[in-house]
Amino acid sequence: MSGAQGAPPVRWRWGEPVAPLARLLRRGGLLVIPTESSYGLAVDPRSAAGVAAVLRVKGQRAGRPLPVVAASPEQLAELGIDLDLPILARLRRCWPGPLTAVLPLRRPLPATFGGATLAVRIPGHPRLRRLLAGLGTPLTATSANRSGGAPALTAEEAGALVAGEDAAVVDDGRLAGGPPSTLIAFPVGAAYEVLRPGSFPPRLLAAAFADEERERS
Repeated sequence: MSGAQGAPPVRWRWGEPVAPLARLLRRGGLLVIPTESSYGLAVDPRSAAGVAAVLRVKGQRAGRPLPVVAASPEQLAELGIDLDLPILARLRRCWPGPLTAVLPLRRPLPATFGGATLAVRIPGHPRLRRLLAGLGTPLTATSANRSGGAPALTAEEAGALVAGEDAAVVDDGRLAGGPPSTLIAFPVGAAYEVLRPGSFPPRLLAAAFADEERERS
């Protein structure tokens, strides 16, 4: 699956074997995946080579941690997230869905650039969750675009972005676009804080944390 200079990436379609994609990820290659709204750049968050490829394609400097998607909360344990975190019980009420939460890690990953937290979600895209389960690893899901540009909504746009890279594109047709996932964190003294409004319904978010809000008031 290696790409020659300027060559289009391999196109992968639902139902095809996942083994070539797993090999691509193990050697630090790029996988373009569909999310709820747009295509994203996916690598193993533990792969320094993969993270470097994401930065190269986006034209972005290291520093801002890359968000991650997983098939289930249990899969997050592979990255060093404690499944006994009390906040996970609240998040399970919201997942799968377009809600990204910043959670503590046991140790930094290449995708966090030395940071001790990771932004994670269980996506509301059933086929993507099945793919993540088949690959056996969570993946980064930063938007497929040059830094500051519009996210790719088609496999063709995403393929042009990663042309010449060791890459493959999961073809899910034209995606709906729209707002990104809602991003939340958990500062001391508050049930949660919205860092980036997005497509997760605010009323559902408030309902998931209502008991904790009352306990703090």
